[in-house]
Formats: sequence, C-alpha cells, structure tokens
Amino acid sequence: MRRFVGIFIAITLVAFLGVIGIAFSQGKSELAKPNKIIHRLLGDNDDSKNKDAHPGNGKPQSGNGVSYHGGPVMTGTTLVYYIWYGNWGDNSANTILENFARNIGGSPYFNINTTYYNGSNVHVTNGVNYGGSTTDNYSRGTSLSDAAVQGIVIDAINSNRLPKDPNGVYFVLTSADVNETSGFCKTYCAWHTYGTISGTDIKYSFVGNPDRCPSVCTAQTIGPNGNAGADGMASLIAHELVESVTDPHLDAWYDQRGMENADKCAWTFGTVYTSNGAYANMLLGGKHYLIQRNWVNASGGYCAISY
Repeated sequence: MRRFVGIFIAITLVAFLGVIGIAFSQGKSELAKPNKIIHRLLGDNDDSKNKDAHPGNGKPQSGNGVSYHGGPVMTGTTLVYYIWYGNWGDNSANTILENFARNIGGSPYFNINTTYYNGSNVHVTNGVNYGGSTTDNYSRGTSLSDAAVQGIVIDAINSNRLPKDPNGVYFVLTSADVNETSGFCKTYCAWHTYGTISGTDIKYSFVGNPDRCPSVCTAQTIGPNGNAGADGMASLIAHELVESVTDPHLDAWYDQRGMENADKCAWTFGTVYTSNGAYANMLLGGKHYLIQRNWVNASGGYCAISY
C-alpha cells in the first residue's frame, strides 16, 4: 500500500493456513499480508521530513485500473544495490539474492514495467543491473527507525562503499535479529521511498528478513533455494523494485485507493510448479523463485508474472 496500511495480522495468520490448498490458483489473493509502510518523504540527516506524498502536477490518466499522476518514473536501466545489515555470516541469502538482482533485468517479469511511462510517454525499459553490495555491522543497533534506515543508506554512500547513483535503488536487507520499529512484522514486510542525499535524488527500500516472522512475511515455510527467509526476501525485493521504478517519488502510478502496481497483486503468484519441495513460478539465472505478481498496465489491467 502506498499511503495507508489496512491489513491486520489476524487476517494474515488465517490466510496462511490455507496456503497449500487454494493459495496459488491463478487470480486468487491467497495471503493478505501488508508489504508497505505509510510512506514518508525523508530528507537528508538532520533535514529529515515526515510528510505525506504530494500528488504530481500532471493530469491523471487511467483506463487500466491504475492511474498516472504526473510524477517521474525511472525510464533507464535501474541499478540494484544491497546493504547487508546485521549478521549474515555464511547465510546463502547472499548467493540467492545476488543472483536475483543479476537476472531480473531483461526477464519476462520485469518486462511488465514497460507498460508504464512518464508524462512524455517515455516507457520504462526492461533493464536492471546489479550495482554491488556492502555490509553494515549493526552501526545502528538491532532496533531501527525509519530515519535509521535512511542513515544506513547515507553512510554507505558517503563512505564511498556504494556509489551515489540517481538511477539506483538501494535495499537495506536486515538479518533476522534486527527489527524495524515502525511496524515490521506487524503492518508491513518491506517498504520503499526516496530522499535527497548529498544533493542527489536517491531511491531506497527496507526489506526485513522474513525469518523473524515467517507466518507473516513468507508465503511458504520452505523455499525453492532451501532458504525460506532469503527466498521470501526475493519476492519482497521484486515487489519494492517494480514500485520504486514506476512510482519512485510516490506521485506517479497508483490507483484510486493509493495502491501501486505490485500492491494490486500482492501475495498472489499465478501458475506455480514445485522445486526442491517448494513452490516456484520463475527461473532466473539457474535458480527458482516464487515471486509476487505485478500489475500489467495494458488491456484493461491484470496481474501477471510475465509480459
């Protein structure tokens, strides 16, 4: 959700019990789990702001179940950067999620985003590259505020551990012992926003480890790559990535309820198959993933895993 959270954990827990029966049928919303925080526009360091997102100046356009409100979209190749926060040790998440970032660009899944465009009718391209990663050994402890998440991104950029890239989306990936105190595992599993860092427009996202609350933030108790937490994070990263590209400033593409493209298909997966005793719905770089569907902004609009 973009500006509000209306999903309750009780609903989530009940929905989870039915995941192995009807959850993965085409078009069925099987897990009503929240993915998003109430978005706030955060500034740089002491200049932080907590404001509702402003609508764009452009004339809204609609017709496929989601409307354009005039804000920018990311039309060129998007760079994905990871900040591994906390204790990841020898966790296979590094391999699983790096492989995902290296192969999501050019995929039928990310091609869905090419149905979105800016005010000049320039469409998003099916281009994503992996920009690299860095680690952060609990610089802000194990209880993070929204501002602390932003600070982690600022530190990674200002220390030159990661480049300052306006075409990037920076993902703060937290180990299972780290909490995000504004509502992780309670009202959301991940969120995205943006901020001005050293004079540059930076898009970033928080993605918590579902191992902290597997009944809330994972669709299944095992993963196709043998790491339920990391496999769950791949789906959350995909969700926040496609939204960061089509609604980076929270004023571009969303529907009349404030739901962005991936929100409209959250926790639905379409046609699935089994891999390593788990469900999956796509193969990327030799690894299988179960990824939430995205909204196709064409032909009246619909949820899909490819376009």
